[in-house]
Amino acid sequence: MITDTEIKIKGFQVLAQHLGDVEAERFVALIQREPFDYTKWRQGLDEDLSLEEISRKAMTLRNKVC
Repeated sequence: MITDTEIKIKGFQVLAQHLGDVEAERFVALIQREPFDYTKWRQGLDEDLSLEEISRKAMTLRNKVC
């Protein structure tokens, strides 16, 4: 298990890699500023995908990380 600090560092690195530094900072600011339910937000992201499509996306991401 990794520490909270390591999670924050890795999380920001991923955001910065995909959004760029400025947009990653904006994302963090938005999350801190607004009431936010991550679980509800996350559930809505893949609503239109089939189980197979979600699995395929997960495997693609896993292969990129490993």
